[in-house]
Amino acid sequence: MCGRFALTATPEDVAESLGLLETEGFPPRFNIAPTQPILVVIAGDRQQPGSNLPERRALLVRWGFTPSWVKDPRDFPLLINARAETAIGKASFKAAMRHRRILIPASGFYEWHRPPKESGEPSQAYWIRPKNGGIVAFAGLMETWSSADGSEVDTGAILTTRANTRIADIHERMPVVIKPEDFARWLDCKSQEPRDVADLMAPASDDYFEAIAVSDKVNKVANTGADLQIPVSVATRPASKLKEPPADRQLSLF
Repeated sequence: MCGRFALTATPEDVAESLGLLETEGFPPRFNIAPTQPILVVIAGDRQQPGSNLPERRALLVRWGFTPSWVKDPRDFPLLINARAETAIGKASFKAAMRHRRILIPASGFYEWHRPPKESGEPSQAYWIRPKNGGIVAFAGLMETWSSADGSEVDTGAILTTRANTRIADIHERMPVVIKPEDFARWLDCKSQEPRDVADLMAPASDDYFEAIAVSDKVNKVANTGADLQIPVSVATRPASKLKEPPADRQLSLF
């Protein structure tokens, strides 16, 4: 899963990386948590100048997906992640998979290695970022929930897939990463059906991310400083929980 991430790049870098014409200023955020606003990128209604591709625009949504048919969000679980393998068939996500796919820019994400309770070992937090730096784009889904009084809330979730060999040392799941050359295809919900983009929802290559052990300060939402990403020493690296790659690497979407 992905329960915390960070976006510390400048608005200008985000705009350039995601192909945005413009984006409003925002401060660096080192500890983005569920229910908080997150920056997402969607395909706009107008075409880019000199291109047949739609413009991309950024907006803020609440991290915690709420399907449109939910009557009271207080009675519905907080959906911060959607499993790529099953999202197309889930009542909560299937409409968004078809009509409202988004990109979620990030500088990286946090994950926790949690040893078996009987081991007596504490959990260890890791800051996981692109090895070559820069901005990563997570695959996401968006839905606008409307209340009985007519007010609307834009909400979103991050799609996750099975971890690659590197991340499996820490956790069995990881966010789906969309490569820049695939941004347009992922965001194109008019001509690209879910089955047409299923190949994009695969684990990132084993050498894409690096994992840095950090302190447990990230556990607390109130901690938001850059010191959350300062490396700490750990006695041993966790052993990989990934036994052997499955024989069939295709996604079981259908």
